[in-house]
Amino acid sequence: MFPVEAFSKTIGKFVAISDSLELPFHLTGGSISSAYGEPRLTQDIDIVISPDVAKRRVNDLVTELASSDFLFTETAVRPAVESGGLFQLLDKTESLKLDIYPRELIPGELHRSTHIELFEGVVLPVVSRVDAALSKLIWIDKGSQRSRRDFRGIFQNCDPPQQANIREQATGMKLVALLDEVLSEPDEIR
Repeated sequence: MFPVEAFSKTIGKFVAISDSLELPFHLTGGSISSAYGEPRLTQDIDIVISPDVAKRRVNDLVTELASSDFLFTETAVRPAVESGGLFQLLDKTESLKLDIYPRELIPGELHRSTHIELFEGVVLPVVSRVDAALSKLIWIDKGSQRSRRDFRGIFQNCDPPQQANIREQATGMKLVALLDEVLSEPDEIR
């Protein structure tokens, strides 16, 4: 596992790039599942960036990345930004990987970001608790087994209005049966 300082440094490098480009983003994925639910090991950092700004500023993004500590492939960045796919950055110094998603899995999620102190004195935008739970449901629907436990941890740490919101949105997404199935599963290995 990487030390907290490595995560903080790598995220700081990305924040500097996003600030210079005025590129909205938030953290999501396993690291935020740990903050909202049950801590678990994660070897990368998942980041959602504004698809609109990324498309408008893709040349600037590539230029900023080229002068940064991140290894990347331009031929992966440009198509990912255009299609809303995934591209990856590897911090040459800290050897940490960033998975960058230039799309919103949950429409409007970037506007509902919340800010939390992830590291001492470092407050960053993160996916909202409700959107984190919903994104885990979507990943479960796509076959992710790890997301099942993450979802339960996030959901159980939500207050009743948040749980009702998750259930209502899952119903609209036709995922309420999956939600109930995952909530009924035990966390222990038998």
